Amino acid sequence: MLNLERLRTLDALARHGSVSGAAGGLHVTTSAVSQQMAKLEREVGQPLLAKNGRGVRLTDAGRLLADHAARIISQVELAQADVEAQRGCAVGELRIGAFPTAMRGLLPRALGTLRAAHPELRAMVREREPEESMAAVVRGDLDMALAIDWHNKRMPVPAELSRVHLLDDAADVAVPAGHPLAGRAQISLGDLADDDWISWNEGQFCHEWLVFTLRGIGVEPRIAHIAEEHHTQLAFVEAGLGVCVTPRLGRGPVPPGVRLLPAVDTVRRHVYVVWRTDAGRRPSVRAAVAALQEAAAAV
Repeated sequence: MLNLERLRTLDALARHGSVSGAAGGLHVTTSAVSQQMAKLEREVGQPLLAKNGRGVRLTDAGRLLADHAARIISQVELAQADVEAQRGCAVGELRIGAFPTAMRGLLPRALGTLRAAHPELRAMVREREPEESMAAVVRGDLDMALAIDWHNKRMPVPAELSRVHLLDDAADVAVPAGHPLAGRAQISLGDLADDDWISWNEGQFCHEWLVFTLRGIGVEPRIAHIAEEHHTQLAFVEAGLGVCVTPRLGRGPVPPGVRLLPAVDTVRRHVYVVWRTDAGRRPSVRAAVAALQEAAAAV
């Protein structure tokens, strides 16, 4: 009889491509992964891993069993969802990933509603970028994730996931109070072609969106500074070090030396929640989606 937890370990190895990656995804040590794999190899009577330089790779038998493991785990999750749905109660643990502004602007209200309505449900939140969160939902490391895309650049959603739109989040352009255009009622991104820009981390979806959008209007952006947090970006703007785009969701106090100008062509993000389709019948998932929709409506 194959052990389910060992099959989960094999599945994690296949998805992450390394022992350390599998250990991180399963929240266990690398030695625990190695031990589980050694036991699984004894169970099947064949080697499932082979050395590959300083790492490992799956053997043909390992890949074959990993394909079966993925289907078995999916069926187990579906069975758990059906049992929970029949019971009709939102209970147990719900793991949610969210990007920073949703952590501030949506989740406190949504989680408060969820706790009041379903006291036996334990929501656990992890702050992660949208791409990372969605990948974690696909892997099964998270149950749900809050994600975004922009009005002119959509983020691909894996086929295994379902999603519900929560809100459209408008964004403004932040300029120093002493900027020549600070007195305008509105501004075009093209008006700032000669300015330095403050952007998100390179490789992040929002950074790619900014570069894509500016190049789309014929502007080659001068990215002078990179900062993860919007508050840090605004501090740089106040110091006269550049301009930035700042969404309204979860926005805190704006420094007195910063002017926020709406864009002539509205700049906005689409905020949505995703979950594995085969978990859609879980009352906990449905309850969390409803709480998020209620919180979004109040923004």
